[in-house]
Amino acid sequence: MAEKETDKLKEFEKSLQQLERIVGRMESGELGLEESLTQFEQGIKLAKACQDTLANAELKVEQLIEQNGLQQTVPLEDLDED
Repeated sequence: MAEKETDKLKEFEKSLQQLERIVGRMESGELGLEESLTQFEQGIKLAKACQDTLANAELKVEQLIEQNGLQQTVPLEDLDED
């Protein structure tokens, strides 16, 4: 795996962990309104970054499938339904 890809994976994992911590704190009810809004805003940014990373990974998988001559691709969301 290229160094750039490894860095992206580490950043994704870090963002996901931060997002999980934010959700946990918000669900616990320990935050006041101001802090909840701040954490919610940060959570939205982290969720967007994670979604972007996953979308790029899905695109790369589809490109690899096409480059290797496979005839049929299955959208990743269809795999979750099994």
